[in-house]
Amino acid sequence: MKKALLFLLFSFLLVGPAQSRELIDQLGRKVEVAEPLTRVVSLIPSLTETSYEVGGGELLVGATRFATFPAAAAKLPRVGSYIALDIERIVKLKPQLCLATKDGNPKAAVERLESLGIPVYVFDPKSLEDVVDTVVRLGEIYGMEEQAAALVSGYQRRLDKVALQLEGVKDRPRVFFQIDAQPIFSAGSDTFLHQLLVRSGAVNLAANRRGYPRYSWEELLVMKPDVVLLASMGGGYSEQELRARWDAWPQVPAVKQNRLHIVDADLFDRPSPRLIDALEYLIVLLHPELDQAQ
Repeated sequence: MKKALLFLLFSFLLVGPAQSRELIDQLGRKVEVAEPLTRVVSLIPSLTETSYEVGGGELLVGATRFATFPAAAAKLPRVGSYIALDIERIVKLKPQLCLATKDGNPKAAVERLESLGIPVYVFDPKSLEDVVDTVVRLGEIYGMEEQAAALVSGYQRRLDKVALQLEGVKDRPRVFFQIDAQPIFSAGSDTFLHQLLVRSGAVNLAANRRGYPRYSWEELLVMKPDVVLLASMGGGYSEQELRARWDAWPQVPAVKQNRLHIVDADLFDRPSPRLIDALEYLIVLLHPELDQAQ
């Protein structure tokens, strides 16, 4: 294995770049990128779909498992999952640059790639603003700055419209966002999902914790959420199975008032521009009175 990696690395270095440029990633690290940039591997689905969004998808030569949006991404060679990267496969693809995230990809895998001479640009999105910044940065990486600027302008108009819609709304439903069912876990105060809930005019019931905390049914029954958003991040549960677990507790306000909602895990769990789609969806779901007032 080690000899194979060294051989691949040597082959890779033989065709090394004549020119390069220096970038600063979202962690503030310097990343030296070969020019012209023609081969990029994305190490997480959110960066794969955002690459296509800014017009850089044609430069992708590899992506991780579950990178299925847009349709073209599903045809890319696979390099393992975002948490179990196939380093040998990545090296074989001879990328000039890999795209990673701090919270998604293992630090050891990023360091391994860099030790093999492959630059890794790391993102760390914690908010919608960071997601928009990711678009700007990918536009710079792919040389698609104008398209990225146009996208950002469109995102801002949509975010402004959402903020305007919520002006004067006093009802702030207490929401529990169930990211997956076994174990049950949600999104704490330092996550982009928390920001999404707050910006949708909801109270995030997991806001008193950080990261992605687990919950027992005893804790959930004490919480008494008004609304429960149900996702299946791993895709292992049907809608009926997700609902059935909560329907067993009719005393919960969300169950009693028929406010259990199944949501698309890919739309909500990935820090990509599609989070704005998710935000607009939440506004309709959590504030039906706004639709009636129009």
